[in-house]
Amino acid sequence: MLKRLDADAYTKGVLGGDRVVLSRAITLIESHLEADKPLAQEVLENILPHTGGSVRVGITGVPGVGKSTFIEVFGGFVTALNKKIAVLAVDPTSQLTKGSIMGDKTRMEQLAHNPLAYIRPSPSRQTLGGVAHKTRETILLCEAAGFEVIVVETVGVGQSETVVKNMTDFFLLLMLAGAGDELQGIKRGIMEMADAIAITKADGNNVAASKLAALDYQNALHLYPPNGSGWFAPVLTCSAVNQTGIADLWKIIEKHQEVTKENGFYDRNRQNQNLEWMHSHIKQVLEDRFYENKNVKNWLISIENAVRDGSVLPLRAAIEALAVC
Repeated sequence: MLKRLDADAYTKGVLGGDRVVLSRAITLIESHLEADKPLAQEVLENILPHTGGSVRVGITGVPGVGKSTFIEVFGGFVTALNKKIAVLAVDPTSQLTKGSIMGDKTRMEQLAHNPLAYIRPSPSRQTLGGVAHKTRETILLCEAAGFEVIVVETVGVGQSETVVKNMTDFFLLLMLAGAGDELQGIKRGIMEMADAIAITKADGNNVAASKLAALDYQNALHLYPPNGSGWFAPVLTCSAVNQTGIADLWKIIEKHQEVTKENGFYDRNRQNQNLEWMHSHIKQVLEDRFYENKNVKNWLISIENAVRDGSVLPLRAAIEALAVC
């Protein structure tokens, strides 16, 4: 492991746009070592005044929808506008080995070599929603490093996509056409959260099916009540292969920013996300402290076999465990 820098060195490196230091700072804030937590906190507090200026875009969709390919083309379009983009690509962690493939830089080879782009793959570990444990902190670091567009790619596992919605400004749902009954292929809750739906792979023989799917989704969205942002989610088709629909999507994102900033939703949303972040962290800290408690560890050893064989009700065991803490 590389020796940790001091807080000033991390801060200066990040604010100076040094990608090596940025990567090391992200590694620091992702660390589970107790010794790293005070330093990580100091770095985040140092860079905080320089954050908040990016467009935060969350992208989700079922596996196979082509998220990585789409993001590579989208990233190329954004950088062609002379804007810097950071992609926080999250790889699912194996529940057996606890390992991750971390292959997003391979799947986005062209974007990975773009001087205006930065790709950071991170393991999802046990975090719900297909996002990494420290994605919010990573967003702040990338903003402080000067990235104007931050893309958070989820693994698309359908586990509480509210998590990524609660850390981004614009939530994009990617869908496929021609894969059966499209409207049965996605949960209503995710559709209600989407700020736009893009039907991907709208090329070749799939163009007609994609247009039909877009119409079906648009009609379905009209049945949902307004979400309070003053924004009604559009549906479009796009093709990463033909690079069509990407410019239209960027115009939609810009329009969404304009509308939500004018009506005040943008600021309220960011403020509510900060509160959600605080409460989420409180829950995480409490859970960590609970399982690190020596009395709890000893008690769990004595009770787990009884719960496993069914002689003790799991609910009662949980209540007693909380009393032990």
